[in-house]
Amino acid sequence: MSFSFFATVSRMKYIERWALMRNSRPENLSEHSLEVAMIAHVLCTIGNVRYHKNLDADRAALIGMYHDASEIITGDMPTPVKYFNRKIKHAYKEVEHTAENRLLQGLPDDLRDIYTSIFYNEQADENEQYLRKLVKAADKLSALIKCMEEADSGNREFRTAGITTRKSVDAAAAEMPEVADFVRDFLPSYGLTLDELLADEE
Repeated sequence: MSFSFFATVSRMKYIERWALMRNSRPENLSEHSLEVAMIAHVLCTIGNVRYHKNLDADRAALIGMYHDASEIITGDMPTPVKYFNRKIKHAYKEVEHTAENRLLQGLPDDLRDIYTSIFYNEQADENEQYLRKLVKAADKLSALIKCMEEADSGNREFRTAGITTRKSVDAAAAEMPEVADFVRDFLPSYGLTLDELLADEE
């Protein structure tokens, strides 16, 4: 018997983000998910090394890889639409949950529980809940980086999105020291040229 999960997930590269915006360079869901995974991993690593926490950085990266997988089915719902009001937000959550379940049906029975726990963990302990909050912060950071890149290219289309996203990142940084450290230590380098990045390392 053939199973469809990974073939379906591989279609993330066809889902373009920021559908309502004029982009200097299109960003697909696959690119975004990789960036979220990497940022989520380092946020947990910062938490473990600097703040003596016991966060599973590898699991955070894994959750980050799949955090928007439902959009393979639903498409990327623009944020102003998704959060327009409470009723739409709730309805979209139900659609998202249905899409995730449809994806998970593409796995054999003996693997499904493992991947279900990556997509969502309703019995998450305090440590897992915090880890998932860091993944959400990584998602916001990735969005902010995109806004910064567009602004650096002279595209004013992302100006409002950049301001709103920066407020979300700042709120996360006030609550989670890992996010504050990333903003301080890593965010300023985004937008530099390759020559500038390499010169900074020397």
